[in-house]
Amino acid sequence: MAFLVAGTLQVASQVADAQESLGRKGKYSVKDPRVALALCSPEVSASTAALLEGVFQTLGFESCWRQEASVQGFRGELTRFREQLDAHGGSVGCAFVALVARPWQLRQSQQLVQELSRCKALWGRPKVFLLLSSAPGAVPEPGAFLASLGELCGRRPHWSLLQLLTEVFSRTAEESAGAAYCPVLRSSLRGALCLGNVEPWGPEPEPGPSAQYDLSGARAALLLAVTQGRLGAQHDVEALGGLCQALGFETTLRTDPTAQTFQEEMAQFRKRLDAHRGPVSCALVALMAHGGPQGQLLGADGQERQLEVLVQELSHCGALRGRPKIFLLQACRGGHRDAGVGPAALPWFRRWLRAPPATPSQADVLHVCTDVQGRSSRGPTPGSPNQADVLMVYAAAEGCVAYRDEKGSDFIQTLVEVLRADPKADLLELMTEVNRQVCELDVLGPDCDDRRKACLEIRSSLRRRLCLQV
Repeated sequence: MAFLVAGTLQVASQVADAQESLGRKGKYSVKDPRVALALCSPEVSASTAALLEGVFQTLGFESCWRQEASVQGFRGELTRFREQLDAHGGSVGCAFVALVARPWQLRQSQQLVQELSRCKALWGRPKVFLLLSSAPGAVPEPGAFLASLGELCGRRPHWSLLQLLTEVFSRTAEESAGAAYCPVLRSSLRGALCLGNVEPWGPEPEPGPSAQYDLSGARAALLLAVTQGRLGAQHDVEALGGLCQALGFETTLRTDPTAQTFQEEMAQFRKRLDAHRGPVSCALVALMAHGGPQGQLLGADGQERQLEVLVQELSHCGALRGRPKIFLLQACRGGHRDAGVGPAALPWFRRWLRAPPATPSQADVLHVCTDVQGRSSRGPTPGSPNQADVLMVYAAAEGCVAYRDEKGSDFIQTLVEVLRADPKADLLELMTEVNRQVCELDVLGPDCDDRRKACLEIRSSLRRRLCLQV
């Protein structure tokens, strides 16, 4: 009986922690201890390491470890870090891991992210990864990036980390021959992460108008949707088309494109924008189709088209240089079905405790890459020319299934509801709210009776706030 009571209390404690982790109003509560780890290759300068430790302290991280190791030893060090957190026995408010090495050495960083995501002490808690290049002449320089981040953290403690990074991107992005070099963030956060010494649900002063993209020019949207053999896809097309019209986008819709047509329509869309007589202020592209095992898009003819080829087409649009480019991707990126993570409990225990649903195992991660020479798998290249000012939102995490039923997809339907409810808010924050709602859903796949979870992936190189309605 004592064992049963102890187990019940443990589950109750875990459930309470999970419910508290997002605080109120969709914002993380990070009142528990914050821990930070810096993994630096031997050639990293002492000044860069000192700047990094200063940023940790400014962000309120009480426990900071710095370890020098070869890049091959990073995973082992991260495993020991995870084991220490789990052995501590308590919850952790937030974990921040900085990886500093040569640019070509950090291409497999996703494995390190997955290693920390296994940490039980961090279940439902934000995990931040910062990849910094130690190469001479890196753009942006790691010292400049860290100094800007630290200074902003001190002056704007009420800003969320996504807001801070957007401003840092604006400051550190380099312009060369009209091509913007900009860092990229990848987020599966479910709420605003505010690391300043302020209440996470306190009022936030609005940033000045100068911090926003100017959307006074023309807006254009291209919707490419395969509806054949995709139950509910037509509902997504109708809902998204109505939203684009309400937000003032001149919309072009093409249904059931072949793989070749995907490419041709993107090229024609770019040409129309470049030929537009007046200024073009924003473009939105929605790609809705079946996805291949490596994240490819499948046309109505079953042939594959690489997503990055389509993205690059629009990135070279002269009319959109310095203007926001939005991509919405409703397609599978693999075949993995995520059961989620959470406190183990019998079904009647969970009902009695009113336990929250399981959290997708890929959720609560913020991954910042400043390496202009790095390569991202199946997506925009971080920091490469013409990749600034891009917002991409995937309906599924890398390698996972994107769900859809006869009513449409969870991603598109939730997105339309959230944007219609508050079209004046910052789009990056709205997408985070969409992810929170999608993560709370339990999904039954067509070939599986067990409940599964879905999680969005948001990639941004935006350098200003993006508000689609003034």
